[in-house]
Amino acid sequence: MASGTATMTMAQADPEVARRAWPRWLALGVALVGVAAVAAFWSDGGARLLLGAVGLFGAVRGAVVVRDAGRDGGDRRMRTVGIGTAVAGVAALAVAAVPGALAGWVLLVVAPLGLLAGSLALLSRGPVARRGGVIALVWSALVTLLLVGTGFGADWERARNGATSVAAILVAVFGVVLVTGSAGLRAAASRPVPPKPQAAGCAGCACSGGGCGVLS
Repeated sequence: MASGTATMTMAQADPEVARRAWPRWLALGVALVGVAAVAAFWSDGGARLLLGAVGLFGAVRGAVVVRDAGRDGGDRRMRTVGIGTAVAGVAALAVAAVPGALAGWVLLVVAPLGLLAGSLALLSRGPVARRGGVIALVWSALVTLLLVGTGFGADWERARNGATSVAAILVAVFGVVLVTGSAGLRAAASRPVPPKPQAAGCAGCACSGGGCGVLS
């Protein structure tokens, strides 16, 4: 989340960065929404598809963060975050490659935790985001109770299917956020590039008259 905010801030300051970034954000957002839609209706392989897509995203994103943190002595904490993200992504890819119900069991744990983590992240932000965080926190508690109650009251297969549906919704929401963000990046890319500041001591008139050599 922090890295995405940093990217957005830099893109707003540099139209060239926004010009390169917005097509990637749009393509990734559309792809995640498509993956979520397929996974929601694919009872046999939806959980593995979701884990594979999220794992691939995490592995690539983590590698990019590590690479960027290694440039010019970047923040060591960001490097640690990048390594953790990449490792978690590779682990998710490994689980997605295993046939059977393992992916569903993983989502049964990860989906409520993902809701909880998202709500806590919103609670740490401004007043508007904090209200959304309270709502998300209530939903995470309700979803957890529903999944656990379904597992003990009915059967755990239904609970795993419910967790897959919840995970698909979370992935779709993230995809929509990326699509919306790409629109902001595209707007930033359309701004004219700010002129480069002139060197100290140059008033500009000599340059427009043929260069500073005219003064000599």
